[in-house]
Amino acid sequence: MSSNVIVWFRDDLRLSDHPALHEAARSGAGVIGLYVLEDSSSPICETRPLGGAARWWLAQSLRRLQESLAAIGGTLVLRRGPAVKAIMELARQIKADQVVWNEIAQAPELARANKVEAALRAAGVAVRKFPGDLLVDPAILRSKEGRALRVFTPFWRRVLAIGAPPKLLPAPTSLRPVAPIASESVESLRLEPIAPDWAAGLRQTWEVGERAALERLKSFLADGIAGYARGRDRPDIERTSNLSPHLRFGEISPRQIWHAAQFAAAERPALAGDIDKFVSELGWREFCRHLLFDSPEMATRNLQPAFDAFPWRPDQRALRAWQRGQTGYPMVDAGMRQLWQTGTMHNRVRMVVASFLVKHLLIDWREGERWFWDTLVDADAASNPANWQWVAGCGADAVPYFRVFNPILQGAKFDPLGDYVRRWVPELADLPPALIHQPWKAAPLELESAGVRLGISYPEPIVEHRAGRERALVAYAKLRAA
Repeated sequence: MSSNVIVWFRDDLRLSDHPALHEAARSGAGVIGLYVLEDSSSPICETRPLGGAARWWLAQSLRRLQESLAAIGGTLVLRRGPAVKAIMELARQIKADQVVWNEIAQAPELARANKVEAALRAAGVAVRKFPGDLLVDPAILRSKEGRALRVFTPFWRRVLAIGAPPKLLPAPTSLRPVAPIASESVESLRLEPIAPDWAAGLRQTWEVGERAALERLKSFLADGIAGYARGRDRPDIERTSNLSPHLRFGEISPRQIWHAAQFAAAERPALAGDIDKFVSELGWREFCRHLLFDSPEMATRNLQPAFDAFPWRPDQRALRAWQRGQTGYPMVDAGMRQLWQTGTMHNRVRMVVASFLVKHLLIDWREGERWFWDTLVDADAASNPANWQWVAGCGADAVPYFRVFNPILQGAKFDPLGDYVRRWVPELADLPPALIHQPWKAAPLELESAGVRLGISYPEPIVEHRAGRERALVAYAKLRAA
């Protein structure tokens, strides 16, 4: 009797540099791919349910993976519900001898995988697991106290000292198929919005899937990397890779990005500084995931317990204004509108809008983290809460707790001509650069000629910058003194 193997896909929706799939193809067994959706409609949801924008991305990515597997003779079966139940059922149906997967070094994912492994082994089905999510295993990169390093720079130095990650694995050119098996359809998983269909902006913005990810990386390293170190902070110009959602869903691996970047640096030594800065962004992803390995409740619990006493101000009206991009601060509003329309936001602007919420408005960082989780296509279980905690000052590195981003100066510095604001806040488009980040300083005739009616066509600031900053500093000072 011929043997069959199941490849359990999770956050690794690709064929290339996929250790589990590579091993399955090399074994010569019949190969079938499986994706299991556990969400809030499942009887048991062991991991954090995806937000709306990420669910839309997942639907497109699953379609692309189905197409890629079909082209080499494989199949992707879709199931809904607890992973243990779905995998055990499929193993019985195809008489699988083995189930293989790539590990995800996050506590809920590890717990889920351990349950699957125990059930399979009890049923006499072999299990093989492979690293594939990170550059370095969190278990081997520890501080003297035996925990994850909590400051980025020494962490990244340690990662770099370990050396290059393993060589890349090629995508299989063919798979031995198994007999057809029943599957859910992508549509039946109900991942995409229907009524209302709010995803038009996402469809216009993104090409999803492994092929798109590889093409984006190639194009960025060929044409976009020059000037990255300085230009990456400018939301008004295209100077970022936009790879984060592809990386989030594993359409491309961190090892692929690493090796491609090092190859580009060797070919173009003059760009080494820009490429090093680009690769360090992989380091931030790695850093956040190592933190999550130690602190699985990072999305809900302060990494610094002292912040449990922080005097947050519940304010649903202000929170709603922030979410809708109606704060009266053009840089903040542009970012929040870009997020709603496209499912992403420039990283510099993410820091500005986050600082505004937690410092100018003194609204709990967890409110912002939840909104980003629902609206970002690259919402990541580690990076999202870690970055919000960093801005709030309650995270791993407390150094910036006293820093309050000035949205006016940030706009003037990083969007000097106002092009970013003009794109996302078109009601201010006719204001000159000197006024577009602070329209309340315009004279009545200047506002009239630009077609701006403060408080009507565009809101007045919901908090005065200096007052908001002083209120935040007082709150932080009291916390530090306690």
